Amino acid sequence: MKPRMTIHRLAALVLLLVAGNGLMAADPVLAKEKVAYRLKWLINASTAGDVFALDQGFFSREGLAVEVKAGGPERDALRELELGYAQFGVASADQVIRALAKGASVIVLAQLFQVNPLQWIYRADDFSLTRIQDLKGRTVGITYGGNDETIMRALLASAGMNENQVRLASVRYDYTPFFENQVPVWPVYRNTQGIVLSDKLASGGERVAFFDPSEHGVRFVANSVVTSQKMMDQHPKTVGRFTRALLAGWQAAMAPANETAVIQAVAEYDRDTSEAVMGRQLTITRRMIQPDPGIPVGHIDATAWQQTEQIMIRQRLIPGPVNVIDRLKTHQPP
Repeated sequence: MKPRMTIHRLAALVLLLVAGNGLMAADPVLAKEKVAYRLKWLINASTAGDVFALDQGFFSREGLAVEVKAGGPERDALRELELGYAQFGVASADQVIRALAKGASVIVLAQLFQVNPLQWIYRADDFSLTRIQDLKGRTVGITYGGNDETIMRALLASAGMNENQVRLASVRYDYTPFFENQVPVWPVYRNTQGIVLSDKLASGGERVAFFDPSEHGVRFVANSVVTSQKMMDQHPKTVGRFTRALLAGWQAAMAPANETAVIQAVAEYDRDTSEAVMGRQLTITRRMIQPDPGIPVGHIDATAWQQTEQIMIRQRLIPGPVNVIDRLKTHQPP
């Protein structure tokens, strides 16, 4: 005959089960799907929505444990997708198109910037750049091999200008040639570096202006969210949940009412930028992420992607068409 379980032993068992269930419920990350998201560059105002989606739990509410990994010159999100080191990433359109030309299978999930932040800064009191032809005879900085070189050559071609009508100067991260006016037209990211350089010149009594390629007909697509075809085929629901959470995070991050919380989230990674400067950077970023309130955050501008591909074909940066339009996920995730 089996011994009966005493009331004390039964009570202890019940408490143990309750405690165990409580511990499991207290750590919901255990039940969440882990994915990695590789950014294109270091975390700053340009990645505000990415870190805000993480900080405010947008990913978590979709059942995802997302590792947001900063990018940089030694990081290649497309390469990490290929190797399986990341499931999602950020890449510029020229990176995506080059990868497609080499046989990569990349899907574009969302376009973060509707206006490319890559512009050229110059001293407004020295001259004015209201037309592409105003570049004639001037020294213009470009990063050879970078998308700013591609954009500048496309601008000159669209205006029917020969490239020997301007002096293209190779630039890097040292702004000394710009400050010393050796290279007076300098490529910057308008929403980040542009603010810092503007302040530097303003402290010396100099005014600046910006030359925006999109105002002259060249709509070269900037940062977009990407994944692999394999990820899309094998884990479509994960792709949908990630995209939905990320874009919700970006939408919230771009709301002026959330600016303080956004600055705090970004400042955890970007400790070199003051809150005042970051606030101004966010103001410019908002206008580039959603210039038209009627267009949703993350909208993929298929026409601009096609133009970007055509520019690269004309400059022989790729051997031929890659039909990038077929790689754009222009509908909402399930």
